[in-house]
Amino acid sequence: MARPKQIKEKLKNTDSCKIFFTDLNGRHRTLPVNPQNIEGIIDGGVGFDGSSIAGIATIDDSDRLLFPLPESLRIIEFKDERLAFFIGKIKNTQGKRSKSDARAVLENVLAMAESEYGCKFLLGPEHEFFLLTCDCFNENLHSDNAGYFHCDPHDKGEVVRKKIIDVLDQCGIKFEKAHHEVTASQHEINLECLDPLGAADRTVLFNYVTQKIAAENGLHATFMPKPFDGENRNAFHIHLSMMDKKGKNLFYQAKAEHNLSKTARQFMGGIIKYARETSIIMASTFNSYKAYVVEREAPVVRGWGLKNRSSMVRVPHAGNPENTRIELRNPDPTGNPYLQMASLIGMGLQGIKEGLDCGRPDMGSAYKVRRKYRVWDKRYLPKSMFEALVEAERSKFLQELLGERIYNNYMKLKIADWEEHRTHVTPREHAKYLSI
Repeated sequence: MARPKQIKEKLKNTDSCKIFFTDLNGRHRTLPVNPQNIEGIIDGGVGFDGSSIAGIATIDDSDRLLFPLPESLRIIEFKDERLAFFIGKIKNTQGKRSKSDARAVLENVLAMAESEYGCKFLLGPEHEFFLLTCDCFNENLHSDNAGYFHCDPHDKGEVVRKKIIDVLDQCGIKFEKAHHEVTASQHEINLECLDPLGAADRTVLFNYVTQKIAAENGLHATFMPKPFDGENRNAFHIHLSMMDKKGKNLFYQAKAEHNLSKTARQFMGGIIKYARETSIIMASTFNSYKAYVVEREAPVVRGWGLKNRSSMVRVPHAGNPENTRIELRNPDPTGNPYLQMASLIGMGLQGIKEGLDCGRPDMGSAYKVRRKYRVWDKRYLPKSMFEALVEAERSKFLQELLGERIYNNYMKLKIADWEEHRTHVTPREHAKYLSI
């Protein structure tokens, strides 16, 4: 790890220095600081008003300190600036870690996984986003009419994707693949797998770089889950591998059915059991639940499948079976990546602890399984934000995973969000009911 004096030297040729973190909702926050003061800031932090950040602090105890993490430094080359990018951690004025820092939740889950289960993880999210003509709703938002794997000149976003990849590459982040998605104006970039904490930090950086590069090219990049009726959503599929301390894949067993170990089956069993209780973390907005519809590659049923994109948990094809991994398909990119990754790992480890089994895989399309429709049906993922909130409110598992402070603060934010949407009259309601 570079020392503060070495870091100060690296910042000499930068135009700006910013410390990034997330509020509990997952929105990115940034605090620009004077690079000349970076040594003192690394040692003592920089103060800010935590009560003005969603879920961080109350007005009567609002002082918080933001500490840049030296190992997170990236020098990012934009068109108009050379930026020193840091991820920050939040502490209180006594120098103790803030109980409302979402990053600390993931740190705690990973520490527990290593100490109690002797395991570590590799994680790789799929980053999906739309490139639109502006950030306000109108009838001409699409920047192209291309589809899956279309190339230029139909794919108008290829230049932007390439620029995003180039900027990330310059600061040491390698991409795996990038392409136009199924829906017009929708794109996907996948980065190389990383440890979960690094992957969550990188997600903050990726989203910032993507929106910045899009703006430089006269476009708006949105991670909104469901911008358009009848079209695919933006997802945040998370691929996960589990290893012991020597690097052995704990999800793989040579002679087991589908090469899935008992550990893998228990891990998936935990995800399936607790998926409803953590849904408000994975799909955290009112709009998120408009995406859980059949035939749009979004999961609706709690279950798992082999190479099955209609399943909530998927076991993708692995060229080498020893590289067996799982993919969680219900998260979307508006959530807090630290809480999403902590919840995924926490659910799986709880499945191991309880000795659960994932049951039989989905055969064929999970959308076409005949089930008698019920309004409240625990076989499915929640159909609304309200349903997800009720499940979270009843969940001891989620309370213990997040800790009392974050759980209470997060629930207050989400209940307020739900109430705002519940009481707002929309143009669709005018169109449907005004003539009555």
